Amino acid sequence: MRQFLLVAPMLIPLLAAAITALLWSRPTAQRWTGLAAAILMLAATLGLLGEVMSGGMVVGQMGNWPAPFGISLVVDHLSAAMLVITGLMGVAVAVYAMGPGAEERDRAGFQPLFHALLMGVAGAFSTGDLFNLYVWFEVMLIASFGLLVLDRTREQLDGGIRYVMLNLVGTTFFLLAVGLLYGLTGTLNLADMARVTPAVENQGALAAAAVLLLVSFGAKAAVFPLFNWLPASYHTASMPVAAIFAALLTKVGVYAIIRVFTLVFAHDHALFGPILAGIAIATMVVGVLGAAAHYDVRRILSFHIISQIGYMLVGVALMTPLAIAGSVLYVIHHIVVKANLFLVAGAMRQVGGSFALARLGGLWIAAPLLGLMFLIPALSLAGIPPLSGFWGKLVVIRAGLEAEAWLLAGVALAVGLLTLYSMIKIWNEAFWKAAPEAVAAPEWTPGQRLATFAPILLLCGVTLTIGLWTEPFAAFSLAAAESLLDRDAYIAAVLGPNPLQLAEAAR
Repeated sequence: MRQFLLVAPMLIPLLAAAITALLWSRPTAQRWTGLAAAILMLAATLGLLGEVMSGGMVVGQMGNWPAPFGISLVVDHLSAAMLVITGLMGVAVAVYAMGPGAEERDRAGFQPLFHALLMGVAGAFSTGDLFNLYVWFEVMLIASFGLLVLDRTREQLDGGIRYVMLNLVGTTFFLLAVGLLYGLTGTLNLADMARVTPAVENQGALAAAAVLLLVSFGAKAAVFPLFNWLPASYHTASMPVAAIFAALLTKVGVYAIIRVFTLVFAHDHALFGPILAGIAIATMVVGVLGAAAHYDVRRILSFHIISQIGYMLVGVALMTPLAIAGSVLYVIHHIVVKANLFLVAGAMRQVGGSFALARLGGLWIAAPLLGLMFLIPALSLAGIPPLSGFWGKLVVIRAGLEAEAWLLAGVALAVGLLTLYSMIKIWNEAFWKAAPEAVAAPEWTPGQRLATFAPILLLCGVTLTIGLWTEPFAAFSLAAAESLLDRDAYIAAVLGPNPLQLAEAAR
């Protein structure tokens, strides 16, 4: 059963992509098939999380090839949490995508591309092999480009080209790093690589490979200075696409940074810790200033994705259990909140007729429930207690203070205040001021209204649950941090209890 659950998060969306592609002429059947597949994926990831929490790390060797010679799938606490969040986002966006514009999106190929993206994300979170991580990155890139240009507008094509170009540069750096690491270590299995890297003779070349990986993963995560593609492209996508992008795409890059730099290059933390801290500070500051300068809801939210990535890098920059636990908790909170804000933005566009703050107004009178559903994720993003963002930022800032990283902790605190400013700006302009012009009431059916608001309410409930019932989430995050820092346990789980003897026998 454990082995089936290990492959199910990739197998289910693969089958869903194939089936919905065959149903291209029947959009309604596509939508319900896609929703059923998303629910099945969520159920499989919850089962896998239960297996990890009860029995420890779940490891599978594909094709019965023993590690490090075959392809390993490895799911620990962090991977399991990311898979569950992926499944949850899949369900929320699948429901939301059944709202206004569903027919046009599905005829353009939304459903197969959406499930191909989920498959790529799940594969990236599950793989224990560096080259297969590259493969899953490419699956994500292809699917995400198709989703980005789904409406085939000039704006989308321009954003899509920028998105692909920078990601191709990141791909090139990734392949260079893979080749260099294989030449230095003789393996691409992450556990085996972690075992070998401390003894590599040419540590300078190893550090160069780590820099190449940092550039590649940093481009995917949209860290400073590799973030330009994100605000140039995300605001062009339709809201279901923008929501799943905001939730997952950059987090795959963050996950890869955390995984590789706590496992393969942990022995070189004295070199990369300060570099990652500097990147985290610059990313937080640039992102929040970009958000403060814009008056389009989509652009504000896009820049805040960049800003919040900085908080997620604090853990790997400091490499303490508390700091990594804070990063894990923050990633979980942010995926839910940021996806929800994009879903809310889509609803604001339906009710108010625009994404531009200058043309919005009176939404609190027109749709008070929408105002409440905006306030919950918005205040959580800003870190207002007792919402989920408060606890994530509290742990990150406390970890910085305990590590005497005063600048890092101070910047994290200041950026939270500027985030609050951006959210208040949206509230004042879109909800509180009078509407600048009359807007016709949205023409949507009861089913479309339910599809729009139900996933927003669901994610608001998740945010409130994390905020008001924080203890189990904090305990899980700490367990994930301890697992990440226990390199020997990871190596033994993948390679066996005596990996050195295995490698010598193979030679």
